[in-house]
Amino acid sequence: MTPLRQKMIRDLTIRGRSPKTIEQYVRYVENLSRFYHRCPSDLSMDEVQEYLYHLASDRKYASASLNVAGHALRFFYYKTLGRHPGRFEIPVSKKAAKLPVVLSRKAIESLFEASENLRDKTLLMSAYGAGLRVSEATHLKVSDIDSTRMTLHVRGGKGAKDRVLGLPVRLLEVLKEYWKVYQPDSWLFPSPIKVSDPLTTNTARVVFHRAMKRAGIRKEGCRFHTLRHSFATHLLEAGKDLREIQRLLGHRHISSTFIYLHISSGKMLSLDSPLDLPQENHARVNVPKTG
Repeated sequence: MTPLRQKMIRDLTIRGRSPKTIEQYVRYVENLSRFYHRCPSDLSMDEVQEYLYHLASDRKYASASLNVAGHALRFFYYKTLGRHPGRFEIPVSKKAAKLPVVLSRKAIESLFEASENLRDKTLLMSAYGAGLRVSEATHLKVSDIDSTRMTLHVRGGKGAKDRVLGLPVRLLEVLKEYWKVYQPDSWLFPSPIKVSDPLTTNTARVVFHRAMKRAGIRKEGCRFHTLRHSFATHLLEAGKDLREIQRLLGHRHISSTFIYLHISSGKMLSLDSPLDLPQENHARVNVPKTG
């Protein structure tokens, strides 16, 4: 490991970046170095900008991926090398204003029923029922489920943040059934290859798409994260307060949660998951005016 790479990893670590973020950032700097066959510390601002242009125009990077690359290079040059942002400009791509893809509650139920086995059903139900990211769902531990306090502890979420959520009654019933059949020891969803490891996120995504296919759902743009989008949207439709949805999702800024206002808003309900909602509620609700 070169001293420069070691320094960048140290700089990221002491700022509390997650292992996944550290791996991503270091990889983008490595790719930049390979592109020019030179040490990244020797590159000019124009060369770095030309590389980002290459990712956008030749490699056809999506705005989100381009953003990660930009932030990685910004960190390396501004923090690790100490370059001044005003004299070494690294632009960040503007995010496309796309609305999240959401499934109806009926489609979500058909997804559960179409799961190939109880493990897959429990995984999908846990992700939707608690609004989890795919990595949060696969890294749940048996000890994170507290049936006495009716809580679910999500550890190491985005930004290395933990959060405690209410445990839906219906999810607890499925978890009890799942535990009797599979009897997981540490990880709630262990890898079938090596039980000491959690289920991989790629496997979880395969589980989702297989259930989609078996359920006959052909909606474009659906991915595992759609379960999280659906969780937030269904709670908002039912009248859950936007600030509370922000807390449940673990969003740092309320602006990240505002995107769900494209659906509706209404009165507050004392629930933490759409799994415990009654059947489809088609009552009209109004969006409060802002500003």
